[in-house]
Amino acid sequence: MFSQLTRPLSYCREQPIFTTRAHVFQIDPNTKKNWMPASKQAVTVSYFYDVTRNSYRIISVDGAKVIINSTITPNMTFTKTSQKFGQWADSRANTVFGLGFSSEQQLTKFAEKFQEVKEAAKIAKDKTQEKIETSSDHSQASSVNGTDDEKASHTGPANTHLKSENDKLKIALTQSAANVKKWEIELQTLRESNARLTTALQESAASVEQWKRQFSICRDENDRLRNKIDELEEQCSEINREKEKNTQLKRRIEELEAELREKETELKDLRKQSEIIPQLMSECEYVSEKLEAAERDNQNLEDKVRSLKTDIEESKYRQRHLKVELKSFLEVLDGKIDDLHDFRRGLSKLGTDN
Repeated sequence: MFSQLTRPLSYCREQPIFTTRAHVFQIDPNTKKNWMPASKQAVTVSYFYDVTRNSYRIISVDGAKVIINSTITPNMTFTKTSQKFGQWADSRANTVFGLGFSSEQQLTKFAEKFQEVKEAAKIAKDKTQEKIETSSDHSQASSVNGTDDEKASHTGPANTHLKSENDKLKIALTQSAANVKKWEIELQTLRESNARLTTALQESAASVEQWKRQFSICRDENDRLRNKIDELEEQCSEINREKEKNTQLKRRIEELEAELREKETELKDLRKQSEIIPQLMSECEYVSEKLEAAERDNQNLEDKVRSLKTDIEESKYRQRHLKVELKSFLEVLDGKIDDLHDFRRGLSKLGTDN
């Protein structure tokens, strides 16, 4: 894009020192109040430094069209008119440029760079003015010395060289005077441009007030719309809550329907079971009779068992009694046997004695 403008804009001498993107506007030359868009979309806006001329320019290009070519001077001012919009007046271009940024941070950086470049332009202008004044003073001093040398030019051939130098200094003085006149004309032009700029700034200030009133109206309308949006969001929340309740009710109805189907199935099973109840009753009566008969038999068996237990106890008692009697008998028998042994030993002893 920039390569297409190399020759007309002398980019070969200039270097970009800061670049950003913004929407470019220009003040309406007829009304001096309304803004006209210079670009259909955000374009690149750059600060360029001209090394040869020691000057600074703001340049912006939309396609092949140059929409900003503004040389920054010390008396220029960049004004922030809103959080994302700023403007400055260019007396040479006889217009006011406006830039709309996507964020307040980009606007702040651009304004800070504008102030920095403005200070640099002021320093460069002061240095140029000092050089001009120094050159003018030197030329005037040389001119006076040259007049004295003319008076003494007849004293010797060496004064011929001094005369030649004096002529050169006179030419330089003439050129310096012409430059001074040129700077005076430029100063007058700047003063006139400054007056036009002041008028444009006043009109711009009035436009800013109008924009502020419109902004206030838009802000009030925005607040009203926000309140309306809050109300609609609240209504949407209520609708969502109702939808959630309806969903819960639907789930509950489905659960109740499932339970109802289960109950109906259980009822059918009970009805089927009720059909076999008489048969079950007869079987139950038969089983009851069998149970009663078994209980009677069991009672009889229990009586027999108790009788047998009694007989067993009596038998055990008789056995214990017989054991006692048998033990007593055995003890008596043992005593009789011992007596019999004693008797036999006595008989044996008597037989031996005889």
